[in-house]
Amino acid sequence: MNTKYTDLIEQTFDFPQEEFRTENNNLFFHDIDLAKLVEQYGTPLKFTYLPKVSENIKRAQNWFQSSMKKYNYKGDYFYSYCTKSSHFKFILDEALTNNIHIETSSAFDLDIIKNLKAEGKIKDDTFIICNGFKRNEYIENIGELINSNHKNCIPIIDNYEELPLLQEQTAKKFKVGIRIASEEEPKFEFYTSRLGIGYKNIVSFYEREIADNPQVELKMLHFFINTGIRDNAYYWNELLKCISVYIRLKKACPTLDSLNIGGGFPIKNSLNFDYDYQYMIDEIINQINEACKNAEVDVPNIFTEFGSFTVGEAGGAIYEVLYQKKQNDRERWNMINSSFITTLPDSWAINKRFIMLPINKWNRQYERVLLGGLTCDSDDYYNSEQHVNAIYLPIYEKEKPLYIGFFNTGAYQESIGGFGGLQHCLIPHPKHLLINKDCKGNITTKVFKEQQKSKELLSILGYEN
Repeated sequence: MNTKYTDLIEQTFDFPQEEFRTENNNLFFHDIDLAKLVEQYGTPLKFTYLPKVSENIKRAQNWFQSSMKKYNYKGDYFYSYCTKSSHFKFILDEALTNNIHIETSSAFDLDIIKNLKAEGKIKDDTFIICNGFKRNEYIENIGELINSNHKNCIPIIDNYEELPLLQEQTAKKFKVGIRIASEEEPKFEFYTSRLGIGYKNIVSFYEREIADNPQVELKMLHFFINTGIRDNAYYWNELLKCISVYIRLKKACPTLDSLNIGGGFPIKNSLNFDYDYQYMIDEIINQINEACKNAEVDVPNIFTEFGSFTVGEAGGAIYEVLYQKKQNDRERWNMINSSFITTLPDSWAINKRFIMLPINKWNRQYERVLLGGLTCDSDDYYNSEQHVNAIYLPIYEKEKPLYIGFFNTGAYQESIGGFGGLQHCLIPHPKHLLINKDCKGNITTKVFKEQQKSKELLSILGYEN
C-alpha cells in the first residue's frame, strides 16, 4: 500500500508542476531548495520571489498582443499595476522594468509615484490612473501631479462632486475617465457597486459636465466587477453592457479612446488550478472588436489593472509545526509557530485558499490534521485544502521537525495584516526575505525585514519613547 505523502500527491494531482518539484524528499519552489532556506533563515518566514512578478506581466502582455493580432484589433494594450495589491518598493521596482503603467487608490499612493519619478522609474508619459473615492488630500495630490506637467495622469471620476474639486486644484487642461457602477452578482446583499456612476447616467453626466468644459477631456471608461474575469454568464453580460455604454459614449465624445476593463485575473490556489487565460482574452477582444465594428465606432485602447495576478504568485510563507495536540479520537491539531490571522489574513477573513505543501518529509507516511495558529482566538486556524476539505501532511514527529509552506500569498496579505504594526495577540510579524535570480540563473537572497521585536510593538503601544 502506498502511504507516503509523495504517493498521495502524485496520485491525486499532475505532479511535479512548473514551479513545484521535490528532490531528496524536500520541496523545491522555482528551483529554490526551501529546506535550505529554512536552515539558513529559520521560521516563521515570509518570502517574495521577484522574477515571478516580471514573468506574469510579460505573460499577460503577450496574451493581449496575440489576441489583438489574431482579431486584427486596431487599438493598443496598456498593462497597469494595481498598487494596493502590494505597495512595497521592491515590487514596484521589479514591475516597472516591464513597460507598465500604474493604478492608484489613495493620496499616499501619489507620494510613492513622486518618489519613483524622482528616481527616474516613472516617466512623464507613464499612465497614472487614479481610482477610488477621492478625499481632499487625494484630490490635492492629483492636482499637484497634473500641475507638474505629468502628461498621462487620468483621475477616474467616481462621483459627481469629484470633477469640480479637481478643477479647483489645477488651471491646466486635464484628462479624466469615468467609472461604471457595475451591477453585482445576484447573491450579493446589494444590487449595484458603491463605486462609480450608474450605467444609465454616464452619457448624460458627460453631456452636462464635460462636453462643453474646456478644461476637461474625457479619455477613458472604466469597468470592473468584484468577482473578477470569469467565464460565466454574469461576467459576459456585464461586459456586453459595458461595451454598449462605451459605444454610446464614444458617439457623443470623440476624445474617448480607452476602455479600462480593470483587474480580476485569478491566480493559482490549488494544484488542480485550471484557467485558460488566452481563451478569456481572445473572447474579450473579439467581443469588443465585433461590437464596435457593428456600431461603426473605433475600437478603444485596452487598459487592465492586474494586481493579484502581478504579485500573488510571487509570495510565500513557511512555518514550523511546533506541536501536535490530540483533542479527541479523530482531531489532530498541528500548531504552527505563527498566526494565520496575522500573516495570512485572507484565509481567516474571506476563507481564501492558498496552495499548502510540506517543505520536508515527503517520504514519510501522512495523516489527516487541522492547522492551528498561536493566537488565543478560536478563528485562528486553517482547515481545508485542495484535498477535498481536508489537510493531509507527513506525520508529526517531535524529534524530526515538520515545515509547511503556503504559496501564492503575495497579494494583499501584508497590507491587510498590518505589516510592521500591531499584530493580534502581539504575535510578531515574520522575517521577510527577497529572492532574486541573476541573468545566469543564480539565486540570490536578501533579508528585507527581520522578525518584529518586542521593542517595536511596545513603542507603537506607547510603552517606550
